[in-house]
Amino acid sequence: METLLSVLIGIGLAAACGLRVFVPFLVVSIAAMSGHLELSGGFEWLATWYALTAFAVASALEIASYWVPWLDNMLDTISTPAAIIAGTIVTASVVTDMSPFLRWSLAVIAGVGVAGVVQSATVALRAASTATTGGIANPVVSTAELGGSVVASVLSIAAPVIAVSLVALTVFIIVTRIRRVARLRRC
Repeated sequence: METLLSVLIGIGLAAACGLRVFVPFLVVSIAAMSGHLELSGGFEWLATWYALTAFAVASALEIASYWVPWLDNMLDTISTPAAIIAGTIVTASVVTDMSPFLRWSLAVIAGVGVAGVVQSATVALRAASTATTGGIANPVVSTAELGGSVVASVLSIAAPVIAVSLVALTVFIIVTRIRRVARLRRC
């Protein structure tokens, strides 16, 4: 049962990486340092003051950068592969009691999939915001993404079943809307 919960935590954190790359790592670092989260072997470094400081600074810079309308679209080209890598690493860091081969296989499949879908949706949302408002609404979108990342990260650790249920619902809505738009474009 603990292995299943750690997998659910990893999936929720991977989704949060799709919204903001460094915020989930900051939350993981805080939770691990405070004893609320067990890390996989080899990831103990996440529970150090050095990691906490680095993730806090990186999160602050990432958050500030996304509030600049032209910079946020440029960052999307960098953050898409970064989110996928981060989703994989954060998933592997919390999945415990599993062989390294299975842990990394699961991390690649779940981390890449979930972080990739969520990140793709945020890129599309920001592009639509830029196209319709000239970038004026992008800080609002960025703030909502930040809130989603914080909530998803904390909820993934505190209530992983609820977090993954919300992730599944969100991914379902995203895929449904993408299909609907694709159908409308064909007509």
